[in-house]
Amino acid sequence: MITAALASRGEVIKWMEDFVAEKMSEFLKSVEDSWQPADLLPDATLDSFFDEIKDLRERARDLSYDLMAVLVGDTITEEALPTYESWLMTIDGLPQDPNGPWMKWNRAWTAEENRHGDALNRYLYLSGRINMREMEASTQYLIADGFDLQTDSDPYRSFVYTSFQETATNISHRRVAQIAKKQGDNQLAKLCGHVAADEARHAKAYKAFVGKIFEADPNEMMLAFEDMMRKKIVMPAHYMRELGVDLGKTFGHFTDAAQRIGVYTSADYTDILDGLIAEWKIETLTGLNEAGERARDYVMALPARLKRVADRMKAPSLEYKFRWIA
Repeated sequence: MITAALASRGEVIKWMEDFVAEKMSEFLKSVEDSWQPADLLPDATLDSFFDEIKDLRERARDLSYDLMAVLVGDTITEEALPTYESWLMTIDGLPQDPNGPWMKWNRAWTAEENRHGDALNRYLYLSGRINMREMEASTQYLIADGFDLQTDSDPYRSFVYTSFQETATNISHRRVAQIAKKQGDNQLAKLCGHVAADEARHAKAYKAFVGKIFEADPNEMMLAFEDMMRKKIVMPAHYMRELGVDLGKTFGHFTDAAQRIGVYTSADYTDILDGLIAEWKIETLTGLNEAGERARDYVMALPARLKRVADRMKAPSLEYKFRWIA
């Protein structure tokens, strides 16, 4: 065990290697045990392929405009995976040994995530409701534009971010699955449910990483948590745009659609924060100095403030037509 007084961020991350290695099988699945997009979509090798596509298109025809918009936005977000993998590689102090647990985690996490965009993209292509060229341009934009998550390559801030974001992604995909089922598309519901289950495991992993850091360096971890919540967590696709649209403008319309149908709302943001406070036992945390105590006070009071703001917010009206939707 390393003491907070002696710990640098790099030392803490290095100290966590055994923990990451031990937990790998809990947080990730082997390739052999993993679902693949082909398990969930029509099989082109079968004589029934075109009949299955016809059935898929008929179900997709009844899905609401906002649900399709959210599904496209979720797909673009998932397909910008190269940006997220390269970002994780830039975290300060993360050991770069290709055979070490941190790099194994990064590669295996990326491999699991890679299936999400593949599955969603294939569904949208087969649905016949999407202008695929417009969607593909938005994906290329998002990878080329990158993002600014305000984590400053700091592992503590980065893992607060991923804990929050993976939880939000789980909520989004799970809600899309629920709405798709209500609107009669059980195939899409099953697909999104599989994606959501992956995101839940990944969220559990990053929460565990932060929990371990709190054991070794509670004060600095608390300050990092406070800093990220003061800045507000932005989603990784916050620069999303369409052809002919300014940087980030499309993302606002995408989040409006998500809020209208209850896929992801301001109330969910507050609920995630409440969950992280409980997960990391912030209220009973020990080992804090005066600055750490102030940081804890801010974080503990924040959910109530956010709830008051959320209660006053109205669902945005549908006023925007996405170039993605045919």
